[in-house]
This record gives sequence, C-alpha cells and structure tokens, in this order.
Amino acid sequence: MTTSSAPTAAGRRAALAFIFITILIDVLAFGVIIPVLPHLVEDFVGGDTSVAAYWIGIFSFAFAVVQFFSAPVQGALSDRFGRRPVILISCLGLGLDFVFMALAPNLAWLFVGRILSAITSASFTTANAYIADITAPQDRAKSYGMLGAAFGLGFILGPLLGGVLGDVDQRLPFWCSAALALLNFLYGLFVLPESLPKERRSATFDWSHAKPMGGVKLLRNYPQIWGLVAVVFIANFAHYVYPSTFVLYADASFGWKEKQAGYVLAVVGVFSVIVNAILVGKLVKAMGERRAVLFGLSCGVVGFVIYGFAGQGWVFMLGLPISALWAIAAPACQALITHQVEPQMQGRIQGAMSSLISLAGIVAPLLFAGSFGYFIGPHAPVHLPGIAFLIAAALLASAVLVAWRYARPGPIVEHVIVR
Repeated sequence: MTTSSAPTAAGRRAALAFIFITILIDVLAFGVIIPVLPHLVEDFVGGDTSVAAYWIGIFSFAFAVVQFFSAPVQGALSDRFGRRPVILISCLGLGLDFVFMALAPNLAWLFVGRILSAITSASFTTANAYIADITAPQDRAKSYGMLGAAFGLGFILGPLLGGVLGDVDQRLPFWCSAALALLNFLYGLFVLPESLPKERRSATFDWSHAKPMGGVKLLRNYPQIWGLVAVVFIANFAHYVYPSTFVLYADASFGWKEKQAGYVLAVVGVFSVIVNAILVGKLVKAMGERRAVLFGLSCGVVGFVIYGFAGQGWVFMLGLPISALWAIAAPACQALITHQVEPQMQGRIQGAMSSLISLAGIVAPLLFAGSFGYFIGPHAPVHLPGIAFLIAAALLASAVLVAWRYARPGPIVEHVIVR
C-alpha cells in the first residue's frame, strides 16, 4: 500500500462542487426528455403503445451496444489525457445531439440521435474516476453518495420540467436539453479543473484495454473485485426497467401522461437526493460498506415487488420511499471497488465496468420492454403490466445473494492528493 499526503478539505470540497454541478446539468439534460421520448416514439408508430414499447426496447438496445464499445475507449482516454477533456467533449457532443433530435422528422432520425448520444455520453463514467482521483478512500462512499444526489436532483427538476414543457410541445424539452448540455460545456471549459495530474496518468493510450472485451478482460487482473463488479452488473441490469418501461407502464396502468409522469419522477428525485445527500454517509459509516450494500439491494427488491403488483397509482407511490433506499448500495459498492484499484487504472476500470453495464443494457431493455409489451398485448396469458418490475425484483434478489458472499472490504491500495 502506498500513501501520500491527505487532500485538503477546501480542495476536496471545491473539486467535488465542480463535478457535482457538471453531473447535475448533464442529468438535467437527460431527465428533461424522459417524459416525452416514449410518447414521441408512440406518435411516430401511429399511437400503438405495444409497438412503441418494442421500439423503446430497440432504442435502448442500440444505445447500450454503442456504449459497450465507447465506454472503455472513454475510460482509457481519461487515464491517458485526463478527465477534463473527456467530460468537455461529452458535454459538447450531447448538446449538438439534442439539437439533432429536436429536429427529428421521423423515427429513423430520432434513432440516429440516440446513437450519437451513446457515443458522446462519457461524463458519467469519467465522473466515477474523477471522484476516485480527488477523494480519500475512507470518504469515497459519502462522495459517491453526493454524486448520486446530483443524479437525484437532476431527476427532480429534469422530468418535472420536461413534463411541463412536453405538455406545450413535445420538441421543446429537446431544445431545453440542448441548451443545458451546451451550458455544461461552457461551465466545464472555464471552471472545471483537471483531477488527474500528468505524473499520475497512463504513459500510453492502451488500445488493448480500450477494446470492449479488452476492458472487460482487464478486470481479470483484479479478482478481488469480481464479486463486487457482478453486483454492479446485476443491479444496473435491473435498473434498466425504469427507462425501458416506466412511462408507458404508468400510462397503461394509471393513465399518467407526460405531466403526471414528470411529477412522479420528480418525487423519485426528491427521495434520491434525501438518501444520497443525507443518509448515505451516515448509514455507510454506521453499518459499514458491506451491510449498506445488502440493505440497499434488499430495499430495491421490496420496492420493485410493490411496483409490479400496484393496481392503482397510490399503491405505486407507496413503493417510492422504500425503493429509494436502494441508492445506498451503489456508492458503498463503488467505494469498495475503488479502494482496491491504483489511481492510474481508475479510468480504465470504470470504463470496463461501464462497458459491462452497457452489455447489460443490450439485453435488459429487450427483456423488460418485450415482457411489458407481451403482457399487455392480446395474446398474454394474464394482463400484468408490472411484469417487468417483478423480473427486476428477482434480479436484485440474486444480487443480494452475490453481495452476501463477495461484498467484503479488501486492502486499500492508495491515497489521493487534491492539487
């Protein structure tokens, strides 16, 4: 284990604030289009909800395939050239792509826009490596919780704003997202500092680790984190149930349109902020990272079961505060992983994990959207719109078993310096 001087509190807070704002604006940009994208697809296919569900699955499938190839490249680039330029290119690319989608005259155009989004959306992967760069190991779970709070806050304001704007014009949220992403680019250009000094960067750009399976194979060098990576993979697989089915499920089950879906997603965001900003640090400290992972995943199981059997909107809402506690698991698990990875490898490890998550995203949307479409269709053996959430609950239950066996702390390999 190597050590170095601890980061100053002021430097750590400033760097965290920078990345918090960057991620917040990015999530806002994505969140704004959530309530309207499925309905825009639905309009392009003649208003058939079942057909729209399959197309949403195809959109998500293609997005994940592209990210499977692009995520390890982004991670390797950030290890070689620093986190800042990767984040800046991501924000600029997303802004231009949202303009492209705002002008989409048909389904094919919109589909190409989603592909471009997948290529450029690098900030989330790089942000995890950024946090590992600037935060001492013992504080990482709390810091990842703050990153989760940025996601939650973005999903309070984003879907709420998207629902209101979409009620006026379905294209308006895309223009709003474009403005937010381009604003984020300008913010990063003038304010965001680099987190990885030149002396701590990889000496070369390693194409073997930038290839999709090359990045995944890199994980073989870290057998101590395999079980944790499996938990991340399964949990993210289950999480795809939200973008794959929620908006169409809420419409089919409760009659919620863009505005109502936006309000509900805003409530989800409120709970997420409370959990990530207030509870994660305290609970992880009190429970330890392993128990926090198990507790969070178990809450996700219960929440998804409630969603799956919710026959009325108010029953669905009862599950929100329970499933929100699932958010405790992610930062605790992420902290356990980063503790055991060298600083010059953080970007590639995060890229490899993002590639695995994208691999999950190749299959998950087809599974969730396909099962939803089938169980609301005319040939379904039973009408069960919540089937996708019940499948997600079963997946999280398996993640609990894996975490029970493998979510254990290992040796911390380094401490970081904020310059």
